[in-house]
Amino acid sequence: MTQDLYKQKKSLELSWEQEYNESGRYTLNMVKIDDKIREIVTEIKLEEAKVAHRVNQIEDAAPSINIAS
Repeated sequence: MTQDLYKQKKSLELSWEQEYNESGRYTLNMVKIDDKIREIVTEIKLEEAKVAHRVNQIEDAAPSINIAS
C-alpha cells in the first residue's frame, strides 16, 4: 500500500515539474497538484504509523525470557 502511495506522489511531482516547465510560472493547476501531494504525504505518514504500531504490538507481546545464572 505504501509503495503505491509513493508512486502516486512521484507521478504528481513529475506532473508538477512538467507544468512548471511548460508555463514557467506557478499556475492554479500546480496548486491543485500541491494539495494532492500533501494529501498523499499524510496518507503515507498514517500508513507508516500503522505499521510501526503493529510492530510495537508484536514486540510488546513477545514473551520475555530472563536467564538467571
